[in-house]
Amino acid sequence: MNKEKLIATINDMPQDFDLEVLMEKLVFIEKVEKGIEQLNSGNMLTHEQVKQRVKQWSK
Repeated sequence: MNKEKLIATINDMPQDFDLEVLMEKLVFIEKVEKGIEQLNSGNMLTHEQVKQRVKQWSK
């Protein structure tokens, strides 16, 4: 996350807001950005691969 995105997120908040809500939004944005980076670098699983992992976990 960069400063501009942080400032834009704060500016999108209402005048009075709960700090916890802001933190949740920032964490969400960071996780989405990380997921997009992983997708762009080819670091992902197919739906079938995920289904196989879930099957292994439930054994």
